[in-house]
Amino acid sequence: MIGQDGGVPIPPLRRHPVQRRSAERLGRILDACAELLDEISYEELSTRAVAERANVPIGSVYRFFSNKRAMAEALAHRNLDEYAERITRRLAASDAASASGPDGGGGWREAMDVVVDEYLAMKRGAPGFALVEFGHPVPATAPPEQPNHLVADRLRTLLADRLRTGGDEAAEERLRVAFLLAVEAADALLRLAFRMDPEGDPAIVAETKELLRAYLARVLD
Repeated sequence: MIGQDGGVPIPPLRRHPVQRRSAERLGRILDACAELLDEISYEELSTRAVAERANVPIGSVYRFFSNKRAMAEALAHRNLDEYAERITRRLAASDAASASGPDGGGGWREAMDVVVDEYLAMKRGAPGFALVEFGHPVPATAPPEQPNHLVADRLRTLLADRLRTGGDEAAEERLRVAFLLAVEAADALLRLAFRMDPEGDPAIVAETKELLRAYLARVLD
């Protein structure tokens, strides 16, 4: 669901689902939007096409969203929630398999590998993710959005128990900046990996992980 478990704020909806049937309909609309984005460009996407794919009246789409941009923004927020949930599950399974606690599986280094691996898994398999990811697809001439700020803050909160910096204000600010730079760098490098190989160039992925470990070690070790 959108915005649960400490996630990013729920994107503006015309109406928030209250009953289960309404929530399920919203989910079908977002699923249809994601599927269509795998087949056509964002420019070709329309609310009517989404309604037809979701098998709902067009009025149901407009009950939640004012336009297709709002739909894409909601899908991006849902993607970020799913990403956080996947990371949480992976790390919980790793901790459960380790007899020595959260750091037994590799501490923050293992966590950053999981962060990259789960992004790759969504990039390869999540419907619509190749275009929307965690932010709305805008033309290059449009004002830049900052989805990576949301991603960095979400990851920093999610991994807080593994990121021990001493707890003082200066250390926390340094960690905030470091995580933002790490996310921006990883974003650029992994986009390069997928330009080189539709499945993500393994060598570039491996180097991205090494870069993240080396850079964050300055703050976290």
